[in-house]
Amino acid sequence: MRTWNTIVCHPKRREDPEAKMNHRDQYAPGPARAARVRKDGEKWTLLLVRELHHSPSLVWRALTDAEQLSQWAPFEIDGRLDTIGATVTLTWVGTGQVTETKVTRADEPRVLEFYDVRWELEPLEQGTRLSLWHSIDRRFIAWGAAGWHICFDVLERLLDGAPIGRIAGSDAMTFGWQRLVGEYEKELGVEKAS
Repeated sequence: MRTWNTIVCHPKRREDPEAKMNHRDQYAPGPARAARVRKDGEKWTLLLVRELHHSPSLVWRALTDAEQLSQWAPFEIDGRLDTIGATVTLTWVGTGQVTETKVTRADEPRVLEFYDVRWELEPLEQGTRLSLWHSIDRRFIAWGAAGWHICFDVLERLLDGAPIGRIAGSDAMTFGWQRLVGEYEKELGVEKAS
């Protein structure tokens, strides 16, 4: 008996830019990832590390360009973050907190420092190891870890070409932020913030 293989070809569909955003409703953050803290009185420094499958130059642009930051970061900026000495206003999403800061270090594409944030980019064979150091009041360290965890997820999707839009502030609460806070409290050995 003779069998026939049938090949069905579908015409390539045009990508709808809005269609890429539809994955947002399917997003759920994974479990807490190895966060660390450096303790110094009431001000602690959170360290989060994520390996990204993109070059340091692409990651650097996502960290310094206002348009890209508006798609993933928990703040808006009124300028660029890639110039030492530049004064930039940060407006934290959902809080209305506005902070004027200076860029204290911008070694493209390796180190970026401003406000109480330090980014380190380490080239890897298959991408970049991105490390975030953020000084946070100790009472809110797990909150910060959970928020940045979600922001890193959104950044990763943006760099992958499948943006889901910024998830920060109160918006993050509908995407598993509370669960992550509990996991980071346990991982970091901190008490629940009140």
